Amino acid sequence: MAGCSDNGTKSSPPEPNRTQTASPSPSSSSAVDPEEAAVLAAYTRSWEAQTEAYAKASSAGTDLKNVTTLQALAGIEDDLSAMRKAGQLTTGKPVIHPKVTKVTDAEIPTATISDCVDTTNWTLVEKDSKKNVPLPSERLTKYVSTATLEKWGTKWMVTKLTAQDQTC
Repeated sequence: MAGCSDNGTKSSPPEPNRTQTASPSPSSSSAVDPEEAAVLAAYTRSWEAQTEAYAKASSAGTDLKNVTTLQALAGIEDDLSAMRKAGQLTTGKPVIHPKVTKVTDAEIPTATISDCVDTTNWTLVEKDSKKNVPLPSERLTKYVSTATLEKWGTKWMVTKLTAQDQTC
């Protein structure tokens, strides 16, 4: 899914991998930079929308178009299309642990997030029977993911999601 099918190289459900949400861990400390907090909030909203979409194998009625650019949305839509064709969807939720690693102040500000996505409790199932879909035993259930965001006006948008073939 969003997190793991970036180049068609590892879509473990398409593994609830390119997607998220259970308990993001943005810090609520007052020491958090407001711009970094806004970046984390946008990233978390993106994962929440992805999780909702993967749960029904459709982005219809989700907030994906408001939190991701067409570039990032294309990969998610590819995953969703494959899931619909296979008669699959997800149950449960992934857990994300995002950290802002970079924010640049340019004409179009950008930010980079590094994340450890845990898909242990995000399960790919057959839509009709709700039976778990067998997945490769070597697939990563906890993997490193990076995201790039751009600030469009006053709003941060996810422009790219990249699942790494690396455990965390």
